This record gives sequence, structure tokens and C-alpha cells, in this order.
Amino acid sequence: MNGIHTPVLLKESSDFLITDTGGNYFDATMGFGGHSSEFLSKLDTQAMLIASDVDEAAFNSSQKKFSADSRVRLYRFNFSQIDIMAKLEGIEGFTGVFADLGVSSFQLDEPEAGFSFKHNAKLDLRLDKTLPLNAGMALNTLSEKELSDIFFQFGEEKNARKIARRIVENRVDGKEWYSADLESIITRMVPPNYVRKTMTRVFQALRIYINSEMEILEVFLKKAIDLLVPGGRIVVLTYHSLEDRIVKEIFRKEEKPCTCPPEFPVCVCGKKPRLKILTRKAVSPSDEEIQANFRARSAQLRAAEKL
Repeated sequence: MNGIHTPVLLKESSDFLITDTGGNYFDATMGFGGHSSEFLSKLDTQAMLIASDVDEAAFNSSQKKFSADSRVRLYRFNFSQIDIMAKLEGIEGFTGVFADLGVSSFQLDEPEAGFSFKHNAKLDLRLDKTLPLNAGMALNTLSEKELSDIFFQFGEEKNARKIARRIVENRVDGKEWYSADLESIITRMVPPNYVRKTMTRVFQALRIYINSEMEILEVFLKKAIDLLVPGGRIVVLTYHSLEDRIVKEIFRKEEKPCTCPPEFPVCVCGKKPRLKILTRKAVSPSDEEIQANFRARSAQLRAAEKL
């Protein structure tokens, strides 16, 4: 699997994350180990890196890749279970927590993975193949309103209602949905130059819904901040506005937690700041990195430090 995915903002991620070369670190989305390898290259022999991924191919690849490194502990757990993994390893706190929320190039390029409409693959979109509901099943069973809400909320798709209506009209008992089926519906509804953008938004919306990505992200961030030691850092890479908004809002809430009404002259709620934001403006890839890896173009890095 070498070279199957190019890590995004690699140097920037490492520079923000690593503050103690002998500390305990967590890579929430290890994938094929690109970021983890960089972190390990800067860590001492007494450091520990716990890493997780629910994707079977990524987990198996990284298990083989890091099998000889005694500093590494790998789990095929959802990253929202960061607290369970810490407890299993006897760790009370992390020096750094990292999460790259992007879909890997392997998932996008492999037809069997079912994440891209470049290939006419069966619609799946589950990051964890043990989840009971895949994208095709959702298209067959959810109501028109439910589908419309998913496309609008998670894909910000303005034609959400029309697309949902056409999907319901094209249902057949036991139908197995392929990306070409969805593309055929959308092609009849939007101008040719908008088909790709619309497909991207619909695929994103379905993936987010199937994997409960927004709910899981919020749970993970709150647990991760709880588990950071003072001076420890959390670094998150996002790839669309919905993710970025959640990270930004939680960081801000933890930096300025006061809930007193604006007209109060002094704070009486007693809530203390827990984070210091290190990236007032999100860090974006350079033009050179985007030229070398076009999929990095939408990445945004945000970092914060535990007080």
C-alpha cells in the first residue's frame, strides 16, 4: 500500500502537534500511516502513539507497517472511543491528539470501496463496513423528506428536494443502487457543467449521514480535549465547511466558555477557559502542495493547546 495516499499538510501537522518527544500521542484517523510515520520520526523511544481506523484495508496495512515499532498501539476502533483506547493502554492523558478527517486516496480510487462516482460501483459509503446501513439501502428506505434533508443539511445542495423526489420515483423493490444510477438522475436535472459538483455534494451528504460523521466528530473533540494534559495540543484537518465549523466552534467555546449575558459587567458563571487557539485563521496548503496533490486543496488545519 506504499504511496497509496499522500498525507496533507504533513510538516505543519507535525510542527503543531509535537511538543514533547517523549509524550503520549493519539492519531485518530491513521489511514495508511502517512502522518503517523512523520510523528514517529520525531518521537523518542519512550514515547507512545495510539492510532485508530475503522477501515479494514487501512488498518491491516498499518498493522504490517508498524509491526516492529514498540511505541505503536493500533486499534480498529472508531476515534470517538478515544477514552476507551486510553484506558486500555493505561494512559491518563495525551500530549497531542491529531485527526485528519479526509477520505483517503485509496478509498476514492478503488471501485470496490464505493466512495467515488468516477467508477460505476455499488453505492456503499461506509467507512466501517460493519455498519448496518449503507448508502444504497438508505436510498431505498428513507422517505423523500429524509433524503432531501440529508442532501441539504450535509451537502448544502440547493436541488435537494428535486433529487430526493427523483430517487423515490426510481425505486424498485430490492434495487441495488450504483453510482451510475444516481448520476443518471442528476444528469437529467442540472446543466452538464454542474453534474460533477452536484454529485460531489450528494456523495458527501450520504457519506456523512451513513457514518454519523458530524455527531461522532463532536463526541471525539470533547473527549479529546478532556484527555489532553496541560500544554498538550489538538490538531485537526477538515475538508469541508461543516466539519470546519464544528471544530472552530468547539475550540472557541473552550477558549471563551463564559455563558453570562453580554450585559453582565463581570462573569458570574465561573466557567474557565480550557484551550488556547493557536490558529486564529485556519492553515491551508501552499500552492506547491496543491499542485503536487490536488486533493489537498480544500484542507484546513486548526490547532489548539490545553491550558
